[in-house]
Amino acid sequence: MSAEATTQRLEMPIEGMTCASCANRIERQLNKLDGVEATVNYATEKAAVEFDPAHVDTQDLLGAVAATGYNAVLPHASGAAGATSAEVEDDHHLATLRHRLLGAAVLSTPVLLLAMLPALQFDYWQWLSLQLATPVVLWAGWPFHRAAWQNLRHGTATMDTLISVGTLAAWGWSVVALFLLGAGTPGMRMGMDLVLDRGASVEHIYLEAAGVVTTLILAGRYFEARAKRRAGAALTALLELGAKDVAVLDADGRERRIPVEQLEAGDRFVVRPGEKVATDGIVEEGASAVDQSLLTGESVPVEKQPGDEVVGASVNAGGRLVVGATKVGSDTALAQIARLVTDAQTGKAPVQRLADRVSGVFVPVVIVLATVTLGFWLGGGSGAAFAFSAAVAVLIIACPCALGLATPTALLVGTGRGAQLGILIKGPEVLESTHRVDTVVLDKTGTVTTGEMTLAGVAVADGVDRGEVLRVVGALEHASEHPIARAIARAASAEGELPPVERFTNREGLGVEGVVEGRTLVVGRPSLLTERSVHLPIELEEARREAESRGQTAIAAAWDGQARGIFVVADAVKPTSAEAVRRLKALGLRPVLLTGDTEETAGTVAAQVGIDEVIAEVLPAQKAEVVRRLQAEGRVVAMVGDGVNDAPALAQADLGLAIGTGTDVAIEASDLTLVSGDLRAAADAIRLSRRTLSTIRGNLFWAFAYNVTLVPVAMLGFMNPLFAGAAMALSSVFVVSNSLRLRSFRAERAEEPVPA
Repeated sequence: MSAEATTQRLEMPIEGMTCASCANRIERQLNKLDGVEATVNYATEKAAVEFDPAHVDTQDLLGAVAATGYNAVLPHASGAAGATSAEVEDDHHLATLRHRLLGAAVLSTPVLLLAMLPALQFDYWQWLSLQLATPVVLWAGWPFHRAAWQNLRHGTATMDTLISVGTLAAWGWSVVALFLLGAGTPGMRMGMDLVLDRGASVEHIYLEAAGVVTTLILAGRYFEARAKRRAGAALTALLELGAKDVAVLDADGRERRIPVEQLEAGDRFVVRPGEKVATDGIVEEGASAVDQSLLTGESVPVEKQPGDEVVGASVNAGGRLVVGATKVGSDTALAQIARLVTDAQTGKAPVQRLADRVSGVFVPVVIVLATVTLGFWLGGGSGAAFAFSAAVAVLIIACPCALGLATPTALLVGTGRGAQLGILIKGPEVLESTHRVDTVVLDKTGTVTTGEMTLAGVAVADGVDRGEVLRVVGALEHASEHPIARAIARAASAEGELPPVERFTNREGLGVEGVVEGRTLVVGRPSLLTERSVHLPIELEEARREAESRGQTAIAAAWDGQARGIFVVADAVKPTSAEAVRRLKALGLRPVLLTGDTEETAGTVAAQVGIDEVIAEVLPAQKAEVVRRLQAEGRVVAMVGDGVNDAPALAQADLGLAIGTGTDVAIEASDLTLVSGDLRAAADAIRLSRRTLSTIRGNLFWAFAYNVTLVPVAMLGFMNPLFAGAAMALSSVFVVSNSLRLRSFRAERAEEPVPA
């Protein structure tokens, strides 16, 4: 058995992380285990772990996390019910933060006013400030101190260490000054009056700094937590789309309502108007329009009738349907979409690597810089008060959180928004590819065209009976699964019963062969007949040319060494394809039409949608080679396809986009999945991916610029601890808020074109 086959993957929620440094430390600890590859995401508060059960088990993983001072939760403890539990935990965390923030704000505001406004100061007012500031620092700021102590026990330091040391130092200095140095005597000034007074007395206190900084950082944490929750709201909403119960039909036709978790494949269930379809299935009775917009992003309901597939969580907008369940639980389309989005959100984009390296050493470096700042100003004779103020400002101003949130919050919002629009981004590394792509290869059948073949006409050779040709050729094609074959077989079946087939052979990309009623038939491209030294008579050659000039496909049929007929199969161009090509060009992409059809047929379709470059008569196995050839020319290639035979090309391309109405194999091989099947979504997917990448880069720029600029400013003594606390809190909130702008991304949709 291969190593890949034995590798398991799980996601563990991590409790207690407060900054990017926490995530980096947990990630390093997990990756020290033999056979483990882990990624810890601070924004989602989850660890995505791949491990070999032969070397480690889940208890080893839990122990590794615990060794760093944090708690991990196994996924089986956080399933569907666990999701609700996590929401309750989030609500409790937000409520606790809000209570601490409100208490801190009420108590610290008078401390700040007393320090800033001499008119409010009275004899011994400093002692009142101490009474008000102490619960702010010790009670409201307790989460910072607790986390700092836990990290200290494990020999590490995080953002909480900086906050705890800074606020406790300011409060402790003030207590010493009040009790031992007489700072509480009438007329004594506080730190706010002496921001840049380098000759000030050491007997000055920082209670307003300790209290207000604690309040500001709590405010930052609260708004950051709220924003992070909004960032993940799209995925949460997606997971909640499914029906909660279902009306199942018993063997005697009676309905009984059961929880959807008890539904099994093969069960028949009823969907009334206005109800959600409980799970993926096939309509057995009834006809109705079904609204699939929650999954595909398409606003127009789709008509469904017996034999059609329906997707779980779509809404029945019309009549009563009876559906046979085909997939349940984790196999449904909704579950697969949620899994793809979750995987994308827990991964890391290449642009995040530098931020990770910086976050890993950030806190120790800041502590060293604060110590250097204190020593420098003390040695320079600026006074202990000024030196202390500058050192505290360095501790408070530094913010690794902004670096840690820059990438994952943008991924959370971007992938979540994509899921709402029917665009699934497989992983964060995909974003880099969308930025570099310059050529987009479009498979014709099922991508540019509808893929729904119909028999448009039959031309027969002189003296040949049309009905006989259709009957025997239809029988042979009935044994094939190709869309063209199905179209011919369907038309033949409508005119009568089809005879059996013997020795059926499929010539991939060319046609089929077999024996029907003693006749050895060859049906497929005219070139397949040419291989057998069979040539088309004039009347059939004219029929072939006329069909291909209209963009239709001509299939030739022969037996006994003679061509007997031409079957004209039509595949209509999707009404949205021309607009999609225009949008792809507007993104700077060069479209190429790829097809197995003849040059004439392909050229006609290309002209209809505005494509100038055509690669025709390509066998399915050659599609990946075409992509390699374009890449060898220096192009960065995106491939859009929907069939099994497109999977190798999708995997070979720099960026693979699978039409979601296609096959599972194509979707698995792609980087982006377009659930709706609308080619215009390809342009939307690239726009969204590029905008998400742009947001990540913007976040990282501002996070780096903030720290690179303001930490030196604080070291130079030009940053009061109060302003430092405000700036630090705002930096994280800014990054998350900037990411939330992706929620406003809109798919470009002109009015739905009306087919001619």
